Amino acid sequence: MSDTRAQTTTTEAPAAPLGAPTTTLDAAFPQPPATPEAPATPTPAPPQHQRTTTVLTPLGLLTVLLGAALPLIDFFIVNVALPTIDRDLHAGPAMLEMVVAGYGVAYAMLLVIGGRLGDMIGRRRLFLWGLAAFGLTSLACGVAPDAWTLVAARVAQGAAAALLLPQVLATIQATTTGTRRAKALSLYGGTAGVSSAVGQVLGGLLVSIDLAGTGWRAVFLVNVPIAAAAWLLAARTVPETRSPRPARVDGPGTALLAAALITLLLPLTEGRAAGWPLWSWVLLAVFPFAATAFVLVERRAERLGRTPLVPPSLLRIPSMNSGLIMLVPFTLGFGGFMFAVAVALQNGLHFGPFAAGVSLAPLCATFFLASLAGPRLVLRFGRRVVIAGSLIQGAGLALLALTVHAGWPGISVAGLAPGMAVLGVGQGLVMPVLMRIVLSELPVTQAGVGGGVMVTTQQSGLALGVATLGTLFLSLLPSIGIRDALLATLLTQLAIVAVTTLLALRLPRTVR
Repeated sequence: MSDTRAQTTTTEAPAAPLGAPTTTLDAAFPQPPATPEAPATPTPAPPQHQRTTTVLTPLGLLTVLLGAALPLIDFFIVNVALPTIDRDLHAGPAMLEMVVAGYGVAYAMLLVIGGRLGDMIGRRRLFLWGLAAFGLTSLACGVAPDAWTLVAARVAQGAAAALLLPQVLATIQATTTGTRRAKALSLYGGTAGVSSAVGQVLGGLLVSIDLAGTGWRAVFLVNVPIAAAAWLLAARTVPETRSPRPARVDGPGTALLAAALITLLLPLTEGRAAGWPLWSWVLLAVFPFAATAFVLVERRAERLGRTPLVPPSLLRIPSMNSGLIMLVPFTLGFGGFMFAVAVALQNGLHFGPFAAGVSLAPLCATFFLASLAGPRLVLRFGRRVVIAGSLIQGAGLALLALTVHAGWPGISVAGLAPGMAVLGVGQGLVMPVLMRIVLSELPVTQAGVGGGVMVTTQQSGLALGVATLGTLFLSLLPSIGIRDALLATLLTQLAIVAVTTLLALRLPRTVR
């Protein structure tokens, strides 16, 4: 049998409950009749003290990481293509922000639901469905004839990403242990960070080469063959897992979470472009009530023995609580930085899409190298790795601010490289380790919902960063110019980094 198939091992464990998932690789698809090497005679059920567990092979890990990279890249890949989309579709500023916000809001709103559905009906199955849907919606984005069609396709693409991404973390949690899990989670964290920068590098490259005359459409069409290849790999290499105690989707909690995210993210991302109309202020006023109602409903559901969408007990796990609280400002600063830099490089320094993307290459490279070193460093130094990474990130931001202040408007790609490289090292030491900390004490039975909560927090933070730091940057442009607006944004992010450094002191001293 090919060694690319998922492997299985048998371990001592309590009996699986009635209806617990099958762990064969092909659980989601019917198989041909068994050959003489695999008799068709039913295998007796394992003893009550045993159950079969699945093991994720290296190729399976690579496959799920590829699936994770697709939606993360697409959150940022469109940034450098926005000017071209505007010229081609006559979209206008408000519509362009909807192209970004529609994806982000749908993505963040449905992530927890995606994790819960994976727990219920199988993570491999949802991963395959998500890949297929992501490929089809990417195709719809790439052939969109007008701006409104593109916005609708981006919303659908965000929903497909929400089905896909939570299954990655949940599969890693359910199929790895010990050092293999630590390495896999660090690689996931590295993938998450690098994908954000790679998205803008790849977007700039695709727009600049104008592949077969597709222009900006290539940033979406490129997903189609990649999603197809990942689907074929996943069908052979990703084992099926699900929660041994699956629960139904929490309808009231789902509706209230959606209301809370929409009333916060939609006005923050669309309000400035639309001139802050009355509806944006009304939605912001509704947000605290929706968020409070969500918390109360979830607490009541857990108190009555039901399974809430986001179990409050999950947030009482020390590693998850402290990690998520730090993840919000970290991702807020990261998302705002990536947006502001993309605009400043093209509109201020007049870089083309390719040069603007390549300017982030040093950040990509050092981020990935630092994320690879994270597993060894965290075993020796614990949370001090995150604290050091946060301080290095601050040094990188300060160096970039000095470069912008002294060299504008004659800064070259090479001139930006030192600051970008230092920034990448710091962020690479923070994000992967922080994600590992968040998930380190999470029970396997809650891998799907826990991963969904973490990624929802991450995506909401990125969207808030674009909305807050992005709005700060754009609102300052008319009065003080691009250089000083960028400096103000960098210094604001530096203040946010100071907050994350203090929050790192709340993290567990050691990491399992």
